[in-house]
Amino acid sequence: MSNFYDYFKENMEGLGLPAPRSLFGSVQMAVANASIILSQIDKFGKAVTIGELIGAGTRLEGLGIIAACSASFYVGAVIGSIAVATGRSLASGTSMADILHTANRYNLNRPWLIQSLRRWPGICDHKTAARKTYRFQTIYT
Repeated sequence: MSNFYDYFKENMEGLGLPAPRSLFGSVQMAVANASIILSQIDKFGKAVTIGELIGAGTRLEGLGIIAACSASFYVGAVIGSIAVATGRSLASGTSMADILHTANRYNLNRPWLIQSLRRWPGICDHKTAARKTYRFQTIYT
């Protein structure tokens, strides 16, 4: 999966979200950092923001540009992007089933994940109109 980060970054940038190589440069790094974000959401609740996670010392400083963004949205985008990048690296695309399979495979699934993916289908479908505006819609949602 040598193209993993390129595909991951492309998908995240398509959503207008940062994807620092230092956090998401490989499948393993992306999964590990998604797990960190999920553990903090489990601890502080679904309404926690990226800024609050940075303040809690989670080593996510590279995401400061989206500090007001909902952590649950961002990690949903990360999980979707992991699935997209994995799907593109290994095959030709990604479906909702691929995303949920990836989330289960890496123990990243949460009860609210399906709801987030349905609410923001552009996380995994680059053809969705206005997907770059998602990050503005997710502030404190």
